[in-house]
Amino acid sequence: MINPFKNKKGLGRGLSSLIGDSDIKTSNDKISISSIVPNKNQPRKIFEKQALEDLSNSIKERGIIQPLIVRKSEDQDYKYELIAGERRLQAAQSAGLHDVPVVILQADNLKSLELAIIENVQRKDLNAIEEAESYKNLIENFNYDQDKVSKFIGKSRSHIANSIRLLSLPDKITEMIRNEKLSQGHAKILIGLENATMLAEKIIKKKLSVRQSENLVRLLKNGNKKINKKKDPNIINAENELIKKIGMNVSVFNKKNNSGTLSIEYKDYDQLDRLIRIIKENY
Repeated sequence: MINPFKNKKGLGRGLSSLIGDSDIKTSNDKISISSIVPNKNQPRKIFEKQALEDLSNSIKERGIIQPLIVRKSEDQDYKYELIAGERRLQAAQSAGLHDVPVVILQADNLKSLELAIIENVQRKDLNAIEEAESYKNLIENFNYDQDKVSKFIGKSRSHIANSIRLLSLPDKITEMIRNEKLSQGHAKILIGLENATMLAEKIIKKKLSVRQSENLVRLLKNGNKKINKKKDPNIINAENELIKKIGMNVSVFNKKNNSGTLSIEYKDYDQLDRLIRIIKENY
């Protein structure tokens, strides 16, 4: 049988070659929407409402141009499990269609997941967390490693590794990524930081670019290094004596060559005036 996807643009070489594999048999048909059950390994979880409405309107006008991809359900008689085309299925339901065109494949669980991932990744339909979860699913449940995922998806190994690392972020941040409040570029900066959630909220509130966010994280890291650097006990004693004398916070920063800075923190103009007067009277 001729592969119906072979010459269609936008599906990508990966999807058409998978459908064209010699061990996958295909047949074209039209089946009832009610006979289609969800794909338990569907990578995509979030569907943008306006985009669905636009697609639904398009389907009302022109019908479904590209068939859905399904396979016979393993545990429900006379049912078909959706492999690819979740958005088209939802839009068709909204448009009031009863039947949809499909390509019925004979595919095992792995091939079903591969097809679903390939279609979504190549169409850029997945958010960064859904993409990462798809790669993790291949690795944990289907004996893939990162090199194999890289070759299969057609993206670098570092992209796969960085993608999966996003799943180590706090749940609150992964939800921000799912809802497209935070980009993947921003999220990568936050991996491994103790105050990641606070920084993510600040990035969103201030509408910081990735570069600005990197600078913010760098400043905080450098600040923490200074704070955590062990001070000479003699300098600490000198700071405490000055604080008692003038009633203001004092910090002494001493460099290796014994040069440095003396910082005095005042709370209002009265304290500043008093400080200036003390210096004038004594020097």
